[in-house]
Amino acid sequence: MKKLFSICIVSAGILLAGTVYAADGAKIYGSKCSVCHGPKGAGTPMGPGFKGNEFITKGKTSDIKKVIIEGRTGKDKKYPKLSMDMPKNPMPDDEADALINFMQTDMQK
Repeated sequence: MKKLFSICIVSAGILLAGTVYAADGAKIYGSKCSVCHGPKGAGTPMGPGFKGNEFITKGKTSDIKKVIIEGRTGKDKKYPKLSMDMPKNPMPDDEADALINFMQTDMQK
């Protein structure tokens, strides 16, 4: 009986761990993006805003992910008047997907 109880506890812990450690788009945005794009995505002199930005609202996830991961510099820079290039932000796919989902949903409210 003790062994069965232990197995159930361990199994529940494993299942819950997946939920606890799921990528959190808001936290990723706060730690990697908010300095340049603003805490609410309204933009700053270093990065454009996201609210109502058609690249974010209507763009393909794969295109947005490419910009996040590879950055935009030189001839690829979309906002030449901004003082900074978009830096590379390598991250796992699940984190990039969570970040994009956050930018496309929560940031648009």
